[in-house]
Amino acid sequence: MMLPIKGVQKLSLIDYPEKLCATVFVGGCNFRCPYCYNVSLVLEPEKLRIIPEGEILDFLSERRGFLDGICVGGGEPTIHEELPAFLSKVKGLKFLVKLDTNGSRPKMLRKLIDEKLVDYIAMDVKAPLRKYGETVRAEVNIENIKGSVELIKASGIDYEFRITVVPHLTDEEDLMEIAQMLESSKRFVIQQFRPERTLDEAFKGITSYPLERLVEFGQRITPFFKECKVRY
Repeated sequence: MMLPIKGVQKLSLIDYPEKLCATVFVGGCNFRCPYCYNVSLVLEPEKLRIIPEGEILDFLSERRGFLDGICVGGGEPTIHEELPAFLSKVKGLKFLVKLDTNGSRPKMLRKLIDEKLVDYIAMDVKAPLRKYGETVRAEVNIENIKGSVELIKASGIDYEFRITVVPHLTDEEDLMEIAQMLESSKRFVIQQFRPERTLDEAFKGITSYPLERLVEFGQRITPFFKECKVRY
């Protein structure tokens, strides 16, 4: 079985901090966040062509010396048991690996960390723990979310936690609660919500927070982290 890679961006300047990378998108997700922009990857991955792993690996081989690494996102990559084998092949080509994850599969994260298959983890924190299920519109094992947070913090590899702030879903009180949960983490990133394409059509009518408001949010929670950024 191959990892169901459904898309590739051959060059990204933003997905892997301070690195040049290619980004691959894996189909399927166990969450249904209404503001998600990767609609087809989440709802209809079976309708998208699977890109053979060999195509990706051949492309990476051709870009050695130019690209630093690869970012693997989705969907949710950790729901696929084929992920470690694919990342092992990427690491065999001497590329750095960044993983984007929702943190719902700490056992898979531990395997990837223990086998040294990832160099950077970006975990999306969706909401305060009390609001997780209603925010992601799926059944959530909160202990798994908490376990992933602690595992990533203790991993010794580079990482960030991040949240996409959506009006009506995320307010300042929520961010303070999340900041307290993640206190002392290395890096926290506040990301702008973009309503152009959303899983739930109703969210296309929501106006994003202005940049000034995001900066205010960041200023309030900065003391909880070693580094706090706003991505607009």
